[in-house]
Amino acid sequence: MGLFLIAVTFGYPLSNPRRGPAPLERASTPGADGPPVSFCRKESIMTALRQRMIEDMRIRNLSPNTIDCYVGQVARFARHFGRSPAELDLEHVRAYQLHLVEKQCSFSSLNQTTSALRFFYQRTLGKTWAVDRIPYAKKPKRLPLVLTQDEVQCLLNAITIPLHRTLAMTMYAAGLRIGEAIALTVGDIDSKQMVIRIVQGKGRKDRLALLSPVLLENLRQHHRRYRPASWLFPGDIAGKHITKAAVSHAIARARHAVNHKRVTAHCFRHSFATHLLEAGTNLRTIQVMLGHACLRTTAAYTHVSAKLIRAVKSPLDALTLKS
Repeated sequence: MGLFLIAVTFGYPLSNPRRGPAPLERASTPGADGPPVSFCRKESIMTALRQRMIEDMRIRNLSPNTIDCYVGQVARFARHFGRSPAELDLEHVRAYQLHLVEKQCSFSSLNQTTSALRFFYQRTLGKTWAVDRIPYAKKPKRLPLVLTQDEVQCLLNAITIPLHRTLAMTMYAAGLRIGEAIALTVGDIDSKQMVIRIVQGKGRKDRLALLSPVLLENLRQHHRRYRPASWLFPGDIAGKHITKAAVSHAIARARHAVNHKRVTAHCFRHSFATHLLEAGTNLRTIQVMLGHACLRTTAAYTHVSAKLIRAVKSPLDALTLKS
């Protein structure tokens, strides 16, 4: 039996170095004599197949988050059938996809599973049918939630902890993703050129973001208050930056101020792009600042700008109709 079978047979948790060691878990080996065996995360056996998949992803320079996600998705697939994924074929993949659809899994979760299985069967096992026969789900087209500038102001004012408020201001002022904002270091703020350096953002790409004078002044106050040594937004654990969960929780506590249940950290990025567009900023410039690879992704904000829509005159207004 290959890889991932530790997870299948023993219910063993997937290794994740960012989360630290897990508590001991006891589980029985089917068919084995004697008492159940205890396993610790640090004592896991890295099987050859699992190790090869991880190496295949590292060769392609996939991010640690992507590697962790793919390994987890393949392990869940194997656990569902109680067998090594090397022993499962296309019909098992199809049955598992139907199982996820019936469970009403989110589109993103379904397609993460598809990407992981495609990679595993095509790259690690060398199955030529993997790409053509494992389909992605059609992406639902939903408009992003965009706050008005008054709503952004209310939301920021409702965040009570200064560190959290400054971080949220940074996401809105520069259009940063939450992962990019929490990973900023003191050295990433360039007050001479008035830019913020984003190092290895999404897609492992570097870029420059806007540093506004108002944000710079708030960052200077933040520095005087917290005296960060390395990470611009330090967390509770010494030497670590603040977590995504802490930021999301702070925003969740404040979203009552705008009466939007769906408000998340990413709404600051959506609002940044839309407000720039409404102010007349070139779409190509916004694309560069957001770090989008495709202009079509940035163009989606033209569909959510109420100001742009209101500026268009309906052809009905040009008609002379009988009362």
